[in-house]
Amino acid sequence: MEDAGKKYRIVSLDTHTLSVGDLDFSVIEALGDVKFYDILTEEEILKVTRDAEMLLVNKVNVTRKLIDNCPDLKYVGTYSTGYNNVDLAALNERGIVCCNVPGYSTHAVCQHVFALLLMAEGSTDHYRASVDAGDWVKSKSFCYFKWPMFEVFGKTFGVYGYGSIGRAVARVAEAFGMKVLVHSRTQPKDCPYEYVSEDEIFRRSDYLSLHCPLTAATEKMINAASLAKMKKSAVLINTARGGLVDEAALAEALNSGTIRGACLDVLTQEPMEQGNPLLGARNCIITPHIAWGPAETRARLLNIVAENIKAFINGKPQNVVNGNVK
Repeated sequence: MEDAGKKYRIVSLDTHTLSVGDLDFSVIEALGDVKFYDILTEEEILKVTRDAEMLLVNKVNVTRKLIDNCPDLKYVGTYSTGYNNVDLAALNERGIVCCNVPGYSTHAVCQHVFALLLMAEGSTDHYRASVDAGDWVKSKSFCYFKWPMFEVFGKTFGVYGYGSIGRAVARVAEAFGMKVLVHSRTQPKDCPYEYVSEDEIFRRSDYLSLHCPLTAATEKMINAASLAKMKKSAVLINTARGGLVDEAALAEALNSGTIRGACLDVLTQEPMEQGNPLLGARNCIITPHIAWGPAETRARLLNIVAENIKAFINGKPQNVVNGNVK
């Protein structure tokens, strides 16, 4: 057990990604001598973390170089569910625990999946912009149809990955009257929906929503070959990790009509690069990684981060992602 009375030196990096002044960080401040930092260069990060015993990060890369720079480091906590920015092997060699925040964004991400889908199928962004531009005022009819609209009822919704978010998305898709298909790394025992192969979920889905982690096996799983299997009327939805998608292949598929559309909240490089081929691609809706952004969601995240630290201090770490700690 760690010393429960000890005042740990805690460094929080890229803290600006969590709050626009609407969160109370006192739950973290109460746990030690905490210093919060926003955007720093690599050199600045190495300087401010040198004496840290605990690191809290969102998207900052916790590299071997950073870890080696912190001789007193005992704990790394992520302000996220994903932790592919952390060198777990280097942590394991030092016996440093890493904890993430699973499940905090389930409701928000599920909400965003359908916000994107309904925008795509109802062209609501186009119609709102049209009304704001005065088109309805000028219209000679009580309504007009400048952009296509589609019902989601009766469509086939594929859920790739059946964790907490995948399960929530499946339930909502079913509530909309859609046929739900599920594929995951291992077949879930409690799944009430039709479980299908990877090949089948590509071929049968009208909407394919990604909810799997980014690993060596899933990197660029959406590529020219998998896109060619999909229906020409299909819409891809990705609120998981940008690296799941070969962006050049997706842009080509959209522009050539191989699939009908894409709804993306994540990209391989964030913020988005000017030369990204998806910028301006046909029927491609992109939001800036905000699915997790509701204030309630971020407050929940902060509370779990605090609980993770408390559990570690009390000798019962929770949400540990590196089970091979020596």
